Amino acid sequence: MKRQRTSNLTSASDASRMPRHWLTLRCYTRPMPKGVFDQGAWLGRIRYKGPLAPTLETLRGLIIAHAHAIAYESLDVMLGRVPRLDVTALQDKMVAQRRGGYCFEQNMLFRAGLRSLGYRVTNLQGRVVRGMAIDAPRPAIHMLLQVELPEGPHLADVGFGNLAPTAPLLLAPHVEQPTPHGTMRFVEVAGELTLQSLLGVHWEHIYRVIPYPRYDAEYEVANWYTATHPDAPYLHNMIAARPLLDGSRLTLFNGRVTSRGPGGQRRRRNLKSTEDFATVLRDEFDLAVPDHDLEQMLRIKEERGTRGAPHPFFA
Repeated sequence: MKRQRTSNLTSASDASRMPRHWLTLRCYTRPMPKGVFDQGAWLGRIRYKGPLAPTLETLRGLIIAHAHAIAYESLDVMLGRVPRLDVTALQDKMVAQRRGGYCFEQNMLFRAGLRSLGYRVTNLQGRVVRGMAIDAPRPAIHMLLQVELPEGPHLADVGFGNLAPTAPLLLAPHVEQPTPHGTMRFVEVAGELTLQSLLGVHWEHIYRVIPYPRYDAEYEVANWYTATHPDAPYLHNMIAARPLLDGSRLTLFNGRVTSRGPGGQRRRRNLKSTEDFATVLRDEFDLAVPDHDLEQMLRIKEERGTRGAPHPFFA
């Protein structure tokens, strides 16, 4: 099959290639009540100074700005803190305290920002298949957003660690879509679109997108499960990720820092001292982590953290 490419992610004919359920899915979240979300503080935190009209180009700028400015991290989970998902708590942690968050926190905050700008957004969930078979029987524990645009429905996801798409992606199969951090595409598997990333010369599976609207209560359940299940990687491991503006991605997994360049080349280094960790979290991930929290996380990592290679989700 001849592969299709798109330089701007959309065209008028893309709708004809989309599965019917992606066209008819309509379950928008309610408009953001005034006085709840501080749009100016969020835009300042992500250093975004572009246009604010709810268009595809604005969405493109917001995704890369948010993903770069607010690092993915699950450090609170290590400390036994189940993340709160209400907008007030998210703004306090990720905007005022200059911390990051994992998928539910990131995409809940991003959704609030989009809604404040007038975007129509549908809640979705995904099944993570990173490092697994494309049709692996997986639970729906990843939060996603579908943004309704004149060009067609687009995926927005600022919360998938070291492989989060850094551009809006048209929800259509077999279209190779460039992003600031590599090429991505969707392939259909049993009615679900599987997001894949071209790493080197191989297409790697990331997650399957479930084409049905979700309620916020379902995110609360999945958030609790993810933050408390004894086999979840977040309880015992220091995890952070950040896409950089040069096209590279930075990942921390316990004491290993990995930088993957635009061409797939990797550089790794190991952290040893408390000062090493503090410096990397502050200077490279732009995270304000209190000293006492860092000391406790390092103790947990030493006692119960994964040894050797990173978890496949964060390799």
